[in-house]
Amino acid sequence: MQRITITSDGPADGPAPAPPAEAPPAEQWLVRVCGVVQGVGYRPFVYTLAKSLGLTGWVLNDTQGVLTEVNGPLPQLSAFTTALHDDAPLLSRVVEVRVEARASAPARLPEGFEIRQSARTGRSDTIVAPDSHVCDDCLREVRDPADRRYRYPFTNCTHCGPRYSIVKDLPYDREQTTMASFTMCGDCRGEYEDPGDRRYHAQPNACPVCGPRLTLSGPSGALAGGEDALGGTTEALAAGRIVAVKSVGGFHLVVDARNAAAVARLRARKKRDSKPFALMVADLAGAAAVAECGAAEAELLESPARPIVLLRRRRDCPLPEEIAPRNPSLGIMLPSAPLHHLLLDRPGLDVLVMTSGNVSGYPIAHRNEDALGQLFEVADLVLHHDRDIHVRVDDSVVRCSEHPRLAEPLVTFVRRSRGYAPYPVEVDEVPEPVLAYGAELKTTVALGTGSKVYVSQHIGDLKNDETFASHKQTAAHLSELYELDPRHVAVDMHPSFRSHVLAGDERPGAVVEVQHHHAHMASCMAENRMTGTTLGVVFDGAGYGLDGTIWGGEFLLGGFEETERVAHLRPIPLIGGDMAVHQPVRTGFALALTALGSPEAAQESFPALRALGDQERHVYTTMVRRGLNAPPVSSMGRLFDGVAALLGVCSHAEYEAQGPIELEGLLGRDMTPADRPYRFGAEEPAGEGLPTVVDPDPVIREIAADLALGVDTATVSRRFHSAVVAMVVERCEDLRARHGVTQVALSGGVFLNEFLLVNCLVELRRAGFDARSHRLVPTNDGGIALGQVMVAGARMRATARGSA
Repeated sequence: MQRITITSDGPADGPAPAPPAEAPPAEQWLVRVCGVVQGVGYRPFVYTLAKSLGLTGWVLNDTQGVLTEVNGPLPQLSAFTTALHDDAPLLSRVVEVRVEARASAPARLPEGFEIRQSARTGRSDTIVAPDSHVCDDCLREVRDPADRRYRYPFTNCTHCGPRYSIVKDLPYDREQTTMASFTMCGDCRGEYEDPGDRRYHAQPNACPVCGPRLTLSGPSGALAGGEDALGGTTEALAAGRIVAVKSVGGFHLVVDARNAAAVARLRARKKRDSKPFALMVADLAGAAAVAECGAAEAELLESPARPIVLLRRRRDCPLPEEIAPRNPSLGIMLPSAPLHHLLLDRPGLDVLVMTSGNVSGYPIAHRNEDALGQLFEVADLVLHHDRDIHVRVDDSVVRCSEHPRLAEPLVTFVRRSRGYAPYPVEVDEVPEPVLAYGAELKTTVALGTGSKVYVSQHIGDLKNDETFASHKQTAAHLSELYELDPRHVAVDMHPSFRSHVLAGDERPGAVVEVQHHHAHMASCMAENRMTGTTLGVVFDGAGYGLDGTIWGGEFLLGGFEETERVAHLRPIPLIGGDMAVHQPVRTGFALALTALGSPEAAQESFPALRALGDQERHVYTTMVRRGLNAPPVSSMGRLFDGVAALLGVCSHAEYEAQGPIELEGLLGRDMTPADRPYRFGAEEPAGEGLPTVVDPDPVIREIAADLALGVDTATVSRRFHSAVVAMVVERCEDLRARHGVTQVALSGGVFLNEFLLVNCLVELRRAGFDARSHRLVPTNDGGIALGQVMVAGARMRATARGSA
């Protein structure tokens, strides 16, 4: 044990000096740090921290996270371990700090503190950091004419820049990323090897001398490079042209948002007449110029993830209506890369449309060859570069909702991708590794192991080979990254889903089929750490039910292992099957016909149906009454479709849920419930174990009566939305009385409806329920994979108990 003697410098004739104080005992600790701790400047942070406390030893990355050995007095060691969590770098997420070994310090203490090379120590258990926005320090360099990185669009450091989109394998070292092909110059190498520099082991570190380079191309080939490519791009945008721009996780299609003609041209070429476009502005002031932005929304906009945030459009918004037709919200994001800042620096280009760079129906392009081969169908020019994107990552989309009766702002993911993936969701133990293939639409995949479920970025709809290939690649990449070969695969039970077929072909005998709405419910339960008997209120467009029909307006009772269908919306005839999704006027007609009894009464009561010709009306009536190609669906999403069509809001849908979105848009993001909501009927179960059936006919008849009185569509929409809220509370109260359940999980794509979600939470809690919703993964099918993992895990545990 080392002793430290403290002597006094006081006068000789003063009081006698105190006896020497005994130094605190010195020890050697081996400390493990788990979480997002690689590629975020964590080792330099540990190095600086240890030296500031006078500790000696070393730190390194390995496949489990960060490992450090420190020697010194106990008070400093204790302060060191506390700071490892409390003072960690901005981009890190420390899950655990654990002292793995503790012993007396050696008689001869090591000198100094060093950062050692990464070590390969078995299966990877560290967490890959998501891509992050450019930090203030790097941005200052980009804008400093005296700096060697002046106007360099790939400037980054350990505090910012690409991560997940460029990593191929772990540990996170340069040779494991798409930057491996770039050899650092002397200046960059010096920064990279200096533990005191913020670019110490910044794997994407580069500069204009040695790093990636821009190229601007037209249909016939390359036009300019470097700064000239950047200048040519801003000139083209200012002239109203469409440019495909390679960003962090893929390409964007970009136009000047103030140029109505350019916006219209983009819509025409992309064959996207109505779906809202996302916008990029330089800063919060730019966001406030076009939309209302509260404190919680500003925090989201400025977060390292830089998501698209849905803000309420200003009444005096100077942008063309065509940006987001018939929608009270604008999707706005701040720049996430130096290149974005450089585009917005040009005077007059202060608001840019930044929509996904893809041909309609296909995944976002992320490879140069794909962009150059496909995007000239839409774009006039393509701005690309030679830093490859290994993992395609779309922009994330979030919404922040506030209500006086909510304790804090409610953040909802519409799409969880760049900036958040592949952060894991912490859950109760998954007994064996499970790979979940998600749903067919808006799908993600998930890998569950131990207490973590790694949920992938948004992949898209598996309706073409390109997206399906991306789905398979993402599943393989997650498994390779964490060095797992899961024996169990969880899939949606729909027998025709491509992911279901894939799982059966690749892993026969190891497939766990999970009912769609059960997976929704389990997903919400998992992220909220809910256990025990729970009531799942699951509303969406369509999901394959246990009885072989299509469900979508469900009340499920149970838990992770199994559920029981205890109530549901009365099935609606879907005239022409999937055709009704694209032509919701068919669903509107079916609702009116069923509620009012005759096609003549339906058309008389709902002017929007009068556009149907006599032949259409006759055919649709015959299909409904005879059940010909009109499958029954208990879908809340289709009910919203039908009501939107009956009100003349949307008779033909260009994009998914257009009718419900525009129907909610009539409310102007005002959460106030109607004084007199419509009322659903209820058919009580006819026998033991049968579900209650919720009847929409009374609502349709009341809507017809209001229209006859000349009530405006916005009021009708509010009364309808409020009716759904009241029905949810009424059903839950009835089921609580029958089954004693007080926990409620709200899930499914219909709960992207802000009015419905917020008011259901408020009113259920007011009625004494512990009601929860999604905050970590999307409530739509983007969250399905998480639920599939949890159901599969619960069934594995049950099987293990049964065989014990």
